[in-house]
Amino acid sequence: MVKTETLEDFYRQKFNWMPENLRQDIGHFNVFRMEDCIGPNKEAPKYSRRDFYKVVLIRGKHIYHYADKSLEVAGTSLIFFNPHVPYTFEQHTPDPTGYFAIFKEAFFTERLRGGISALPMFIPGNKPSFILNKTQDKYVSSVFEKMLEEIGSDYVYKYDLLRNYIMEIIHYAIKIQPSETLYHHTDANARITAVFAELLERQFPIESPTQRFTLRSARDFAEQLSVHVNHLNRAIRLTTGKTTSDHIFDRITSEAKVLLKHTNWNIAEISYCLGFEEPAHFNHFFKKHTNLTPSAYRG
Repeated sequence: MVKTETLEDFYRQKFNWMPENLRQDIGHFNVFRMEDCIGPNKEAPKYSRRDFYKVVLIRGKHIYHYADKSLEVAGTSLIFFNPHVPYTFEQHTPDPTGYFAIFKEAFFTERLRGGISALPMFIPGNKPSFILNKTQDKYVSSVFEKMLEEIGSDYVYKYDLLRNYIMEIIHYAIKIQPSETLYHHTDANARITAVFAELLERQFPIESPTQRFTLRSARDFAEQLSVHVNHLNRAIRLTTGKTTSDHIFDRITSEAKVLLKHTNWNIAEISYCLGFEEPAHFNHFFKKHTNLTPSAYRG
């Protein structure tokens, strides 16, 4: 599975250094110029989730792969990324310019009603990209420049100001019609399959008898991905030759074998962890997929 990129990974890959307060400050915030982080000697971004939010203003031509969609952007784009959806981008401009800010959700905790994740551009399934004209580019760029100036200051309330600047950009974007330049890339089916597989794998390993596997059906996953269940099923079958349910059942079976062999949990506990309402249902499921009862497999 594709590993989620952490803030530590970001700093290590881009700058080979780590802010001293990174691990202590769960609401970490920082802002950068794009040209300091993109170039021939910089590592290309991987298709993965990040454990932080990102607000990007970028000039040039790019293709962003975001969940099961691809977004072609040209000119100046303002794009919002959240920790729930994996993404990457193909750079088609040699020397793009712009800015980006990164922050953890806790940066806004208790200061924003409903939380940052409730805002339209951060809701999975909503459009994350806004095309800016020259006037809009100038305005948003000026806010980023204020953030760059403030982040280096010793003003005691600077993070309150930085928080306000991010909210200024967010509300400015909400007033702009989101870009409709969305199209399904030739490998869109592979991308939605990758997102499904990432969501499935994120629920494992089961490490405690109180942990529970909750996304157990194609419909559950479709709701999480904000796609129709038929679209999800079709994409996964075309990409892998197997049904969505086959993948889910295979993963449940695999985890069941691990728990039976490597824990001393009883059958009822394992049944509960894997999302079965009754141990009898788990027994029937396991025997159907392995030709053995859980007790016989455990030996």
